[in-house]
Amino acid sequence: MLDALFVLGGLVLLLGGGEALVRGAVSIARRLGVSPLVIGLTLVGFGTSAPELTTSLQAALGGAPGIAVGNVVGSNIANLLLILGLAALVAPIAVDRRALKRDGSMLVATTLGVGALLIFDLTSRPLGLAMVAFLVAYVVFVYLAERRATADASAALHVEEAAAVAPAGWGLSLVLALGGLVGVVGGASLLVEGAVALATRAGVSETLIGLTLVAVGTSLPELATSAIAARRGQGEVALGNLVGSNIFNLLGILGVTAAVTPLAVPPEIAALDAWVMGAVTALALLLAVTGQRVTRGEGALLLALYAGYVAYLALAQS
Repeated sequence: MLDALFVLGGLVLLLGGGEALVRGAVSIARRLGVSPLVIGLTLVGFGTSAPELTTSLQAALGGAPGIAVGNVVGSNIANLLLILGLAALVAPIAVDRRALKRDGSMLVATTLGVGALLIFDLTSRPLGLAMVAFLVAYVVFVYLAERRATADASAALHVEEAAAVAPAGWGLSLVLALGGLVGVVGGASLLVEGAVALATRAGVSETLIGLTLVAVGTSLPELATSAIAARRGQGEVALGNLVGSNIFNLLGILGVTAAVTPLAVPPEIAALDAWVMGAVTALALLLAVTGQRVTRGEGALLLALYAGYVAYLALAQS
């Protein structure tokens, strides 16, 4: 019972802390005069991935590599099947062609490269540092590119969505950002502790817990952002947020975690889930390219595929 309360409390802290962190950070960035698109990419998109970062770090340092790696892989799969599917059911997801060409290509390259590292279990400290450096280089590239281009309307909407209720004062913004960070770290600690205990007691592998419960739980900020964007007719924001989050998950979260402590990739992830992540990424981008939107029917297909994936994992575990 106590372990279940830890999991529930951890999820609540992750969601509340992640939201506060994003709101405070966006407010500070706006006051500093940072480009709206850069805010969306670095603070909003990356900020919603803060739960995955702290959860994977806590799990890796706690000796649970299955949750650390499974959380990232499972979150990327959940983002493009579960969350994109739900958002498309709310309203068809329009696609920004320019952003999709640039960020979609980056997501494909990142998924192929990091997927190969997972399959061959090559998550060393030097490679982790290289992944983080590649992410920083990409952010700088986007920033410089946006300085030469007209501000993207969908990115502006993305920032407005995340910062619509952001505080105006510096003091309250700092309190929200720091308080959110504390909430995210504390929530990650509770979630990992409870999830590992539940997995051990029920005889379920920590990898399965990381791929499902932890992955979906830490993806709640992306779910909230994407669903709200779709409901308000800003569907293109939903896909952009998920693509940016997935890039950060692979390069930032796995990179930082591997740089802090070398990771042993569970064999079941190398044999199946890394491949599923690659296939899901290709499918989601293909649906986005065809017709320049993800329709409700395609959203239902994505949800059905996610249900089948989770069912397969459960059957394989039993």
